[in-house]
Amino acid sequence: MDHRRHAPAAERNREAILDVLRRVLPARGAVLEIASGTGQHVAHFAAALPDLTWQPSDRDDGDFESIVAWTEHAAVSNVRPPLLLDVTAEAWPVATVDAVCNANMIHISPWHTCLGLMRGAGLHLARDGVLVLYGPYRIAGAHTAPSNAAFDADLRARDPSWGVRDLEAVAEVAAAHGLDLAEHVTMPANNLTLVFRRAVAGSAGRGDDAS
Repeated sequence: MDHRRHAPAAERNREAILDVLRRVLPARGAVLEIASGTGQHVAHFAAALPDLTWQPSDRDDGDFESIVAWTEHAAVSNVRPPLLLDVTAEAWPVATVDAVCNANMIHISPWHTCLGLMRGAGLHLARDGVLVLYGPYRIAGAHTAPSNAAFDADLRARDPSWGVRDLEAVAEVAAAHGLDLAEHVTMPANNLTLVFRRAVAGSAGRGDDAS
């Protein structure tokens, strides 16, 4: 039986995201993927970047069977078994990693999820580590496309704590944990990839979670 679950969006965006990852991730090291979901991304990225060790994770172990199935289908040996990881938890079950990647989470979850993600990344990223986020964002309080405005309205109708986030607010929380927004990359379908790097003069965990 094939236990792979399919998310059409993951198939559509994986090459565009991979183009950024090839450029910003270290040549070697450990990459923690947050909210791995179906496992399509981690299997694809691991096959394309075999010198990196990939650690998938999710807050729901109901996705683990699909993650493992995609890994086996890709015939890759550089993906570890998935971890149960809730970014809002005080402690993450990981050691230091060289990169953290996450796609399409912080707009489909409460704001405290973003706060937890930044706190955990600030604690667990190596000195020269990188955090890569993919999804829709507002810039200077404005949506980048009418379709994103409609998507935002739909999200908030489903759950008032969800919604497309302001890039500046996300960057402010990241900075409070020693991570500077190095660049944002325009992606297909009106999405962005945000690349954060450890602040030169900063330190992980400084500042408050308030934003």
